Amino acid sequence: MAALKILIKGKVQGVFFRASAKKKADALHAGGWIRNTVDGDVEAFVSGSEAAVQAFANWCKTGPAGAFVADVEIIEVPDCAALSFEIRK
Repeated sequence: MAALKILIKGKVQGVFFRASAKKKADALHAGGWIRNTVDGDVEAFVSGSEAAVQAFANWCKTGPAGAFVADVEIIEVPDCAALSFEIRK
């Protein structure tokens, strides 16, 4: 199992980034969470198979239509074995 903490910067709020990320994570059978930050960024934690986690991280580099991703910070973290993916407020 693998896990990453991801910070996505750019035009990523108000473009259905979180909802699209949940759909992507669910399709990949990955667990974790995603939320908006007060700075206008989006922060995510994703865990699952190495392939699923890497695919999710790669998706975050472009995001959904309407998003403009300027930068993505990716940090490897210990896996907490999240069973589902949720949108946090």
